[in-house]
Amino acid sequence: MQFEHIAIIGAGTMGHGIAHVSAAAGYKVTLYDVDEARVSAGVAKVKAALDKGVEKGKVTVEARAQTLSLLGSTTELAQLAGADLVIEAIPERLEMKQALFLQLEAICADSAVFATNTSSLSIAKIAASLRDPSRVIGTHFFNPVHIMTLLELVVHAGTRAQVRDDLLAYGARIGKECILVHDVPGFATSRLGVCLGMEAIRMVEQGVASPEDIDKAMVLGYRHPVGPLRLTDMVGLDVRMNIGEYLARELVNPAFEPPELMRKMVAEGKLGQKSGQGFYRW
Repeated sequence: MQFEHIAIIGAGTMGHGIAHVSAAAGYKVTLYDVDEARVSAGVAKVKAALDKGVEKGKVTVEARAQTLSLLGSTTELAQLAGADLVIEAIPERLEMKQALFLQLEAICADSAVFATNTSSLSIAKIAASLRDPSRVIGTHFFNPVHIMTLLELVVHAGTRAQVRDDLLAYGARIGKECILVHDVPGFATSRLGVCLGMEAIRMVEQGVASPEDIDKAMVLGYRHPVGPLRLTDMVGLDVRMNIGEYLARELVNPAFEPPELMRKMVAEGKLGQKSGQGFYRW
């Protein structure tokens, strides 16, 4: 199936980024959120990213105009009825994602593909309440979406082969390198990344080294593009804490258990980049 109209649900960090790369690849895109302020903020961030691209000579003025001409927005779910691919990027709560897909099932065509942008939740559980769970696949994008080249596609046991193939084609068109992963807790990326992040936080907690030096060790010694503590700040300490708790429980592995330092920082509102303070000042 060749997708034509893509709906993105959630105009936050990941949602507006997915909308950006989809429109830039020539798809008609509708960005949805629950109120006009959030939708407008998401569209404004797409415009800002495009403007920066033009300024740096990486995006032409014509490409910027074409991308924005394909990007629409709405606060009405019913306006997504014509989409043939819906990608949700709402908070990482299983019951919220399940409820959303039930709403979409009543609105969208039976042929529409539903994708969930989750970094750890079970795709099978998200899809379980639908009449046709085979239409659901995981699409784990990385932040910032318009720069990061990886797209982790997660298939549950019932995902149709055609849905998988259609998403591989979509990933190629938006310029992503796709990996295919089975539906296990944490998939490939979160399972490795969160484990490393939790150990880095324990090292700070134990006074092994400063956050800056721990990050420098991984950037210079292992060629990571960004250190585990700076990455935790970028993702959000609260988000990573929730994922860690989930993986510790599902995998019965204490390596994923959030350290006390992390819990204390979250309780104090030190959530990283979005709050201005985490392991670094932003």
